[in-house]
Order: sequence, then structure tokens, then C-alpha cells
Amino acid sequence: MACLETTFLIDLLKGKKEIETIKNELDKTESVLAIASPSLMELWSGANFGSIPSREKEKIEMLISSLTVLSLNEKSAKEAGDIEADLIKKGLTIETEDIMVAGIARANGEKVVTRDAHYSRIPGLKVLKY
Repeated sequence: MACLETTFLIDLLKGKKEIETIKNELDKTESVLAIASPSLMELWSGANFGSIPSREKEKIEMLISSLTVLSLNEKSAKEAGDIEADLIKKGLTIETEDIMVAGIARANGEKVVTRDAHYSRIPGLKVLKY
């Protein structure tokens, strides 16, 4: 399983050509593709700022129907808390939503597919950066 992070999903929804290769590879190598619930929140929130929010939300609904939604539960919340504390001790910051995504992925033993470089600062997190 691979956890598709918000940036990847936005690029996918926008039909960006640069992700086609990685998307095809994931379709071949991963039996399950997932989205972390904080990424879903970010997509949904962003849809509200589009020119036609209902159309944007329909696109998101279609996309997530083919994905497994991974929730922030007790185990992943604790992972996220450990990640945040570790980063703060190092003088680093990452947005709270991204820390939750990392906690969810790390708790589930999944890699995060993203274009955001800051995920590589998180020890023990598998990252597929494009």
C-alpha cells in the first residue's frame, strides 16, 4: 500500500503529466492505494475555494472512491505526536496536517507519495518523492 499525499492528489486531479509515470508504476506495484484523512480534509477544504465547489467535490468523491481512507486513530495520533516532538527538538517545523499524514503512514508501515521535500526529515518514514 502507498499513502498518496495531498500534493500528489492535487496533481492527479489537475491531470498533470509529470505524475503519469509514477501513477502507472504505483498501479502496477501497489495492491492498495490510500489517502490519509488529513489529506482528504485539505482537498475538501480547497474545493470550497474553487469556482464551482460542487464540481470539485464530485471529482474528489470519485477519486477517493478508488482509495482506502486511513484515519487518524490512537496509534497514528501517538506516532504523529512523536514525530512533531522530534522535529521541534531539532528546530524543524512541518504543518500539522503533514505531521498527521506522516503519523498515519508510519503507523501503517506505508510510504508517502509526495512532492514535498519536508517529509524526508521524518525518521522511519518511507517516502517516494517525485
